[in-house]
Amino acid sequence: MSFEPGFHAEEQILDEDGRVLDGETPPDLDDDVFVDMYKQMRLCRQFDKRAVSLQRQGRMGTYSTMLAHEGALVGSAFALRDDDWIVPYYRDHGATVTHGLGFEHILQYYMGHEEGSVVPEDTSVFPICITIGDQIPHATGAGMASKLRDGDDSAVVCYFGDGATSEGDFHEGLNFAGVFDTPNVFFCLNNQWAISTPIEKQTAASTLAQKASGYGFDGVRVDGMDPLAVYEVTRKALETARDAESEAPRPTLVEALLYRIGAHNTSDDPSNYRQESETEPWRERDPISRMETFLRERGLLSDERIAAIEEENTEEIESAVEIAEAYEPDPDDIFEHVFDELPDRIEEQRAAFRELHEQYGDEAFLRD
Repeated sequence: MSFEPGFHAEEQILDEDGRVLDGETPPDLDDDVFVDMYKQMRLCRQFDKRAVSLQRQGRMGTYSTMLAHEGALVGSAFALRDDDWIVPYYRDHGATVTHGLGFEHILQYYMGHEEGSVVPEDTSVFPICITIGDQIPHATGAGMASKLRDGDDSAVVCYFGDGATSEGDFHEGLNFAGVFDTPNVFFCLNNQWAISTPIEKQTAASTLAQKASGYGFDGVRVDGMDPLAVYEVTRKALETARDAESEAPRPTLVEALLYRIGAHNTSDDPSNYRQESETEPWRERDPISRMETFLRERGLLSDERIAAIEEENTEEIESAVEIAEAYEPDPDDIFEHVFDELPDRIEEQRAAFRELHEQYGDEAFLRD
């Protein structure tokens, strides 16, 4: 039941080459918004490469790449209002950064600093969730809170991978949302692999989107490597989530169909469970290339503009790296949030570690 390139998702605007399909219409957006979307997608890919490089140099921990996910992440995030919330997992940095989170927070998180989980007050993004599916009930709860709060019509978008649909949290979160009509968009990035488990071993259903019917609301399948189609599907789902006219918000399950071209993370070797030849047809659907063709044919993009975009993006990324690496950890940080009151033996360890840090500085974090 594996999905092959060349599929026609329920929702698609651009063909594999980036040209508008017959009978389809691009979203009603200003030209500069289309260019900004493209710039943001390139920014995410440049950041991805930089983050992998940092991990390989031992400058941060294991990192999950978003290669080929940029169209789904950026396209969906562009449809959000500033007051809409994102509840992320660990492969959707493109969405959270588009929604206002700084790259430095993502870097600090993967460098092991608590600061990486401290989201700025003016940013409507939950902290990164590494565990599989645990964020889904939280997102439903946030949606319920929005519904109950007077004067609040914000929606909550929850991102997760196809593997999360096999977790109990997926059922509990979506079932509650369907029963209580919460203003949620459940956004599944179906990239065909949950680490080494292929989609056909996740479910016997022909699509993940159809699972929504079991919870009483709509599911839609979209070409996740078509940023324009993703934008339009998410925009409509957000309208349904608010539904101000009838005052009866409804959730939606979006299945963005794409492919995890890279490894699961920097600790994974996909050659152990799949052939590289499987990824090649999907590379031809690259979301950045398709968006670039779309913009060039509208006269909105040139080689010179692309070069300028890359330069601007590089400056932004390097600034984030500098901020993240300049952060000075407090040796007490690793003892926080473990116990309400530290036991005596842990208090002794903290005092000993503090003394070690005073003697050796940051190298104390690397000592046995």
